[in-house]
Amino acid sequence: MSKKYIKNMDLYPTLYDFTVGGVKMIDDYRFGNIKIDGKTYRNDVKIIDGKVKPDWWRREGHKLFPEDIRDILDAKPEVLVVGTGAYGAMEVLPQTRESLKERGIELIEAKSEQACHTYNQLLKSGKRVAFACHLTC
Repeated sequence: MSKKYIKNMDLYPTLYDFTVGGVKMIDDYRFGNIKIDGKTYRNDVKIIDGKVKPDWWRREGHKLFPEDIRDILDAKPEVLVVGTGAYGAMEVLPQTRESLKERGIELIEAKSEQACHTYNQLLKSGKRVAFACHLTC
């Protein structure tokens, strides 16, 4: 694992700058923006098997249905961390919880800033973790 300090162009400190097993952690999160491996994304994102899936759209904007995370369900990570937005507006529906439980995938949901920290911590601890994040409300 390597670690180095990087300053964000906005003069905000970054969340982390670790590389874990070749998988880059989340550098920074601000309302409407997330920075992963030095690249800024302005639309909702998923990270599956260490690969960023940008421009993530859901069936209904603030509801998370099983089909919205089909690729994550198929990848079968140990844990899925869901960022529900800066204010927690996105709801993980009961049928989504059930789909995850049926596959033995632990669900952790939190407001997006905390979800970023949680994802990084789990990745650093060696867990096989996926991430799905709503970047705004």
